[in-house]
Amino acid sequence: MLEIKDLSVWYGGINAVKGISLSIKRGEIVTLIGANGAGKSSAIRAVAGLVKPRGSIVYTDKDGKDIELVGKAPEAMVKLGIALSPEGRKILPHLTVEENLLLGAYTLDDRAVVAENLEHAYALFPRLKERRSQTGGTLSGGEQQMLAVARAMMSNPDLLMLDEPSLGLAPILVDEVFKRITDINKEGRTILLVEQNAFAALRIAHKAYVLEVGNITLEGTGHDLLNNDKVREAYLGG
Repeated sequence: MLEIKDLSVWYGGINAVKGISLSIKRGEIVTLIGANGAGKSSAIRAVAGLVKPRGSIVYTDKDGKDIELVGKAPEAMVKLGIALSPEGRKILPHLTVEENLLLGAYTLDDRAVVAENLEHAYALFPRLKERRSQTGGTLSGGEQQMLAVARAMMSNPDLLMLDEPSLGLAPILVDEVFKRITDINKEGRTILLVEQNAFAALRIAHKAYVLEVGNITLEGTGHDLLNNDKVREAYLGG
């Protein structure tokens, strides 16, 4: 579904991602783990079209067509079936929950489809339906994260990318968010997950990559990396 080859991301003279290659098969949960500054968010932002990388990112759509993503605008990615829930949530605090969700469907013209996607979002996150008329800024941190994920789901993506969904959340809310991620994956959606909480990410991932200062240093199944001594020592507290 997604084939990344020799991907590099530069910010001026800083090389944040250094020629990484990875692949994602349809229906998988793939996670990138690593410390702050490892290049995880830069990699996912490159796929979303938010930064211009060097290298190749080839996306295979539902019809089997291979599409080169490098050089495409972010709105083009959404129309292709790729959506991002960004780090820091980036909800609009002065808009209601429902207005925030509807912004996620801005590429869709069919009102019936938008209404269907809205009900699906509420089914995934019932708490959002209870708070549909509240402004986003009045929600708790966990509710705002649910809103960010649900907003990304409003475009009915084939590939859902999540950047640090557990950041700043209490452990009980982390469990709830990751349960929803697995529910979304069970619907047949492919997920690319960037996460500092290595334990939570590796528990649900089919495949995982470890990034260190812009390089992939380890890869394997989520189960294998969860039991890898180097990963346990560096990211799981031994």
